[in-house]
Amino acid sequence: MSLLIPLYVHPAEDPGAWHRLITCAARTYAVVLNPANGPGIAPDAAFVAAAEALRAAGARLLGYLDTDYGARDPGDVTADLSRHQDWYAVDGCFLDQVPAAPHGLPDCRRLVRSVRRLGASTVVLNPGVHPAPGYARLADLTVTFEGPWSQYVSDFSRPSWTARLPAEKLCHLVYGVPEPLVPLALKTARERGAGVCGPVTGEPPNPWSRLTPALAQADR
Repeated sequence: MSLLIPLYVHPAEDPGAWHRLITCAARTYAVVLNPANGPGIAPDAAFVAAAEALRAAGARLLGYLDTDYGARDPGDVTADLSRHQDWYAVDGCFLDQVPAAPHGLPDCRRLVRSVRRLGASTVVLNPGVHPAPGYARLADLTVTFEGPWSQYVSDFSRPSWTARLPAEKLCHLVYGVPEPLVPLALKTARERGAGVCGPVTGEPPNPWSRLTPALAQADR
């Protein structure tokens, strides 16, 4: 089981968390960089330093890009990717809030083609739910669950098409996991066909502002 780490806290606010992440970077699937709901309007020196350290430690870096469920202008999305590449030398992108319905698939396909043409070697889609099957064929990794642990254990269903995909193509992002249950969250994701997971103990409005203790459990 590998981990997708969206650590949405500034390195200056929690340098300890970023240091721990850097020391374990080689065990992650990828780290999502999100300085300002995207790359921001100018390079952030703290994120530049963190990105350099993560890269040196063997991490794959993904720039956070919000698509607003397909409502955002694709040109703005690709411009954000270019800034991520120029400032933080990301390897690919984490496309957040992508649509899940079949009618959104053509636009999403065009967007994925655009970011790949710009050099995104890894593309992660995050509809947060199981989308129409075609979405998963576009991406290297698709987040098919994002939500609280309580929902994950009580209200999760897996469509049959997911069983035909390699586990490394699917990811579950689960927040509000009681710390003693982090190993169980990893085991549950594996049993549900996800080869990548992101269980965190944090809660809304920003559950991803704390480094998951799962990092220490990832290779067990």
